[in-house]
Amino acid sequence: MYFVLRPRLPHNYMQSLKRKPYSKYLRALIEVAFIMFLFYANLLMGEYDRNGAARQKGFMWALRDAITPENFLIGITAAMIGYLVFEFLRRKI
Repeated sequence: MYFVLRPRLPHNYMQSLKRKPYSKYLRALIEVAFIMFLFYANLLMGEYDRNGAARQKGFMWALRDAITPENFLIGITAAMIGYLVFEFLRRKI
């Protein structure tokens, strides 16, 4: 016989495939956090690339220069806009 009959999946496994009520919030949090990570990684790369001040002053100086309340506000705003755009595209496509 060339094919194998698959056993039926247990009922509790099928229940686990249903969406949890908090899964959409968890996905939103993960996506916004990833966009924030990319934003801060880009800021740190700019500290080393732009004028080279971080090369002389060190990594801790670059972190203090990049992680500011203004940059956090810009980053969280951009992350929320990015999340909304991707959600819009996800539902359209």
